[in-house]
Amino acid sequence: MDFNAQMDKWTQLVNNALDDYLSINEGPGANIYNAMKYSLMAGGKRLRPVLALAVCEMLDGNRNEILPYACAIEMIHTYSLIHDDLPAMDNDDYRRGVPTNHKVFGEAMAILAGDALLNGAYELMLAASVSDSGNRDARLRAIHIIAQAAGVDGMICGQVVDMESEGKKIDKDTLEYMHRCKTGALIKAPVAASAVLCGASEKDIKNLESYAENIGLAFQIKDDIMDVNGDPGQMGKAAGSDAASGKSTYVTLYGLENARAMLDKTIADALGALEGFGDKAGFLKDLAAFIRDRDH
Repeated sequence: MDFNAQMDKWTQLVNNALDDYLSINEGPGANIYNAMKYSLMAGGKRLRPVLALAVCEMLDGNRNEILPYACAIEMIHTYSLIHDDLPAMDNDDYRRGVPTNHKVFGEAMAILAGDALLNGAYELMLAASVSDSGNRDARLRAIHIIAQAAGVDGMICGQVVDMESEGKKIDKDTLEYMHRCKTGALIKAPVAASAVLCGASEKDIKNLESYAENIGLAFQIKDDIMDVNGDPGQMGKAAGSDAASGKSTYVTLYGLENARAMLDKTIADALGALEGFGDKAGFLKDLAAFIRDRDH
C-alpha cells in the first residue's frame, strides 16, 4: 500500500474510533458534547495518532491495544487547539478553515470543551488500562509519557514561553526549547508510548524518540515557512499571522532560505534515526518527507 493510501486508511480508522468514543449525550448539558465533537471531528491530518499506529505496525504490535492511546493523544491535541484559539491566547477566528470553537459556542463553552477533552483522554487511556490486566506496567508507562508531554514541562510550558515571547526577539535556544515543548512533545509522545506498548527495546525506543524529536522540529519549521509563503486557502487561516502578532519564528530568526536548509537537515536526522529498522520503517520515512513537503 502506498503512503497516501495507508495514511487515508489510518486516518479513517482514527476518525471512526474518535466518533465512537465521543457519542452525543442528549441529556442536560448536552451542548458540551456538541462543542467537543465540533473541534474533534473538524478534520486535521491526525498526524499524532497515525504515528502511534505506524510504530505499532513496524514493531508488529497489537493495533487494537494502541488505538485508545492514539485517540487520547488526538483529544489532548484538540483541547490544546481550542484553548490556543481563545482571545486570551492567540485570538484566532478560524481553525482548519472553519470558525474556531469559541466563535461558535462562546468562550466559556470552549474552555469547558477543552477541559472535557483533556479529561476524556485520560478516562479513555485508564479505561483501556484497567480493562485488561496484561501489559499493565507498559500501559501505565505509556500514560505517564503522554501526561508528561501534555503537562507543565511539555506542551504547557511551550505555550507559556510562546506567550511571553510575543513582541520580543528571542535567541535560537529559547525558540527551539519552546517548540520542542509546544509542538514536539505531543509528536514524540505517540511514538514513544506506542513503542513502549509494543515491547520495544530501550535502544529502539531511544532511536524512535530521536526520529520523533526531529520530525516535531521539522513540523514547526515548516509551519513557520508556510506562514510566510503558504496559501491561506490550503492552510485554513491567514498567512502572516505570526509576523502580525510579533512572534519570533525560524524564518524571522534565520531567514527563509536558512529555515529551509534547517528543515532539510532535521528531516535527514530523522531518517538517520530509522536506519536500524530497515524497510519496515518505510511509512515513517515517507511521513518525514510528507511533513517537509506539505502545503497545509
